[in-house]
Amino acid sequence: MHGSQGEGCSPVATAFAAGGDQVIPVRPTGIAKSLAIGNPADGVYALGVARRTGGSIEAASDAEIVEGIQLLARTTGIFTETAGGVTTAVLRKLAERGEIGAGETVVVYITGDGLKTVDAVEPAVETIAIPADADAVDAALAEPLRA
Repeated sequence: MHGSQGEGCSPVATAFAAGGDQVIPVRPTGIAKSLAIGNPADGVYALGVARRTGGSIEAASDAEIVEGIQLLARTTGIFTETAGGVTTAVLRKLAERGEIGAGETVVVYITGDGLKTVDAVEPAVETIAIPADADAVDAALAEPLRA
């Protein structure tokens, strides 16, 4: 089992990378605010699960989180919040390193909608303003996307 944290608040990933059994609290920063728990109560348990299962716990930078959000949207049509971007970014790293093989089945929990954290991706995406009207929504959806 693999775990992921935003780099701005990654005490469990830091402990895992150092081979430690102690999770040292940190002051959270970064865009993944829903995961920003600087002193996670179950951090030691997460370390144990990752180690027992041959997994890992890794961090994703803010830029990688935004790229993860974009990758998931582009490949699945799912617009996730920053927590899902963390998960997707770390999954990408694991796949690129060959730690997860092309033929393996992977389950990724994406539970938060991207509309909760639009501010995190606003510089990287194009938004359009439309009236709160069903016909306006239909018309906007009929327009081709600008690349």
